[in-house]
Amino acid sequence: MKKQFLAGVLALGATFGLAAHATAQTVSIATLPQGSVWNTMGNVIAGAVREDGVRMVVQPYGGNLAMMQALEQGLAEFSINDINDVIAAAQGIDHYEGQAQSNLRLVAKINPLPVGLYVRTDSGMVEMSDLEGRRVSSGWDGFPLANSHISAILATGGLTFDDVEGVPTPGLIRGSDDLAAGRTEAAFFAVGGPKVAEVNATVGGVRFLTGASDEATLAAIQEIRPAFYFSEVQPAPFRVGIEEPMMMVTWDNVLLAGAHVSDEAVQAVLASMADRQSSMAEAFPPFGDFGIERAYIDYPGATYHPGAIAFFEERGIELQGF
Repeated sequence: MKKQFLAGVLALGATFGLAAHATAQTVSIATLPQGSVWNTMGNVIAGAVREDGVRMVVQPYGGNLAMMQALEQGLAEFSINDINDVIAAAQGIDHYEGQAQSNLRLVAKINPLPVGLYVRTDSGMVEMSDLEGRRVSSGWDGFPLANSHISAILATGGLTFDDVEGVPTPGLIRGSDDLAAGRTEAAFFAVGGPKVAEVNATVGGVRFLTGASDEATLAAIQEIRPAFYFSEVQPAPFRVGIEEPMMMVTWDNVLLAGAHVSDEAVQAVLASMADRQSSMAEAFPPFGDFGIERAYIDYPGATYHPGAIAFFEERGIELQGF
């Protein structure tokens, strides 16, 4: 009897030891610089999982390529990215040509992220077609992801980069700074981004431009990236620049982990996010669209982390089609 009791105590201790090991290790989440949506989201996720003993630090990088390389090389454990870019990275295409990132693993869909081009309110521009011949950020050497996104956004106004005057811009935050300084007339950003609110306060008002969202336009944007779609965006205090309901180019933000990350660490992060979704939404309203029951999506060309698969299966959540 004593031997059975001792064996039970030792087994219980081993279980707690495993859980402690999964949460005691410090992990990092790679994001874009401060002021970006992903940096804000990374800070909210880190704050939530710390409540459950997972020590997570936010590690900003200059662009999505650097973030994905950090996961690939084991320099970071987690990251947030556009699913389109994850697919491109895994396949080694576009700006990942010859640099396929084979160690990227999906953890969960976080939320849809509508994006657009925004302008100063006093510019008089309202529709995407108004940008013809205007100065728009281009180049994006530090954030090449923006090139495909802006191409899709311009397509909603029947435009391409050839129809605007490109102004070389290295990165996301700099693009908005250029708009505030008058170097450009339109900047690219995600709806709800803190940087948009900052520029709004600096220049006395900004608005996102409207564009078409019919079937022909949907086909055009999906030619650029297969996982683009349209979603309706409603005005809200945190959605600076949205003055009325409008359809916008949208992608899904996903949480990623490197292949080197343990199953236990992935499961611990997912459990915290599931349990603390409401407090995360209070900290950053877009997390209101996150739900663990709709976070397991079958994206073509992307591979899930085994820890995430185990988590969803244990909770009875089935893989859903994109």
